[in-house]
Amino acid sequence: MSGPAAPSRRIAFRWLDLEQPTTGVPAGELIGSVTSAPLELDFAATSVVTSWHAATPGSSWIEVLVRGGEDAWTPWVPIARWADHDDVVEPTSMSGHVDVDGVHVATDEVRICPDRGWRRVQIRVDLMRRGTGADRPVLHRVGVLASRVPGRDTDHHPAPGPVASHDRVLELPVYSQQLHHDRFSEYDGGGGSWCSPTSLAMVLDHVGALPSPEDYTWVTEGPDRFVPHLARRCFDHAYGGAGNWSFNVAYAATRGMTAFVTRLRSFAEAERFIDAGLPLVLSVAFEADQLNGAGYRTDGHLLVLVGFGADGDPVVHDPASHTIRDNAAVRTVYAREQLERAWLGASGGIVYVVHPPQAVLPTAPAEANW
Repeated sequence: MSGPAAPSRRIAFRWLDLEQPTTGVPAGELIGSVTSAPLELDFAATSVVTSWHAATPGSSWIEVLVRGGEDAWTPWVPIARWADHDDVVEPTSMSGHVDVDGVHVATDEVRICPDRGWRRVQIRVDLMRRGTGADRPVLHRVGVLASRVPGRDTDHHPAPGPVASHDRVLELPVYSQQLHHDRFSEYDGGGGSWCSPTSLAMVLDHVGALPSPEDYTWVTEGPDRFVPHLARRCFDHAYGGAGNWSFNVAYAATRGMTAFVTRLRSFAEAERFIDAGLPLVLSVAFEADQLNGAGYRTDGHLLVLVGFGADGDPVVHDPASHTIRDNAAVRTVYAREQLERAWLGASGGIVYVVHPPQAVLPTAPAEANW
């Protein structure tokens, strides 16, 4: 007798139209709000992740809220306070249980109980400023990923996708987070936990979008001094780490990139990005015996997918570098089935897509997830 069918994977990503900002007399630190058009879904989403492009000059910042529902709207749920610097406010997620039944904010992801899934989603961004100066945040763009995929706490693990002959590998720089071990310990203990900003650094460097040395003069010594700078700029002070998905793509957007978080359904979809010349940052998790050659275990890790060999195995730039403190140990090849399970089974296929605005993305599938 066969077991229960695996739950279907439903994924939608959209950039949302924005209303004109509200204006009027500022109410304390609030100087205006921007609300998106609703995203209407034909499935009940159990996960929502937001992406935004914004500028926060001087004493300004933004606060991001989301609401959803099946018919009636829920109350607005605050999910993040963010600025592209930490001079005025500390960028922070707003994790924890909120005053909305069946909704939990888990750092970068709004999780909704399956029996209360959302069929519509809307984003609001509050424009904030300290004092009475002229500084004002500008929201350029907001996107939303809504999905319903099996979680890592279920018994349903995705079957590996088909393996086709594929042989394309992108040339990206290699940076190891291990070179920053125990440096700048105020940021989650130092480089040992900086997989996400280190991965982002490789992608930004690939397209010439790293910050200039003038931006990170505060990092006075050490190799690859831009890596601690990215860790600081992506740092989530409530979460206590630099791996907040939304914060990482928000920082990439400040470097002139189009950047967003989405989910892919398989390596077959990822291959289409590689064919278009676009690397991807993947969110994975695995035990030490589940990814041969990695040399470590992880409850959550980010690495860069740069291509596939002729046998279909993924070529990655893994900032953990097999726990070796050497950039030369970053580039590696993992078994396709093992890495695909570590990615789809852990995060449901989360990726950062970061590219210059003029880049051409592959054609999206019918249920568009990019």
